[in-house]
Amino acid sequence: MQYVGYFFIFLGTLSFLISSVGLVRMPDVYTRMHVGTKSTTMGTILVILGTICIEPTWAWKLILLAIFILLTNPLSSSVIARAVHKDGATLKLDAFKEVEK
Repeated sequence: MQYVGYFFIFLGTLSFLISSVGLVRMPDVYTRMHVGTKSTTMGTILVILGTICIEPTWAWKLILLAIFILLTNPLSSSVIARAVHKDGATLKLDAFKEVEK
């Protein structure tokens, strides 16, 4: 069971690595926000699952932590998006303009 836990932790850290590369490569704040919240949420949940597999006595605390993360990450990303939108940020690549042409 420990090897399954280590595999989940490896997948979670791989998700963090992909997220960090995406934060650097994305063109505007909205896509960076998407990469920053979705990938890190998945990575955190995978690390928590791996930790539960390795140390099952911590399961209830880690499940509560996972629920808290699943509830707060979407909320924080929408608050960031609203603040950025009010600040006047625009998309660098607007898919709707390409459709209208």
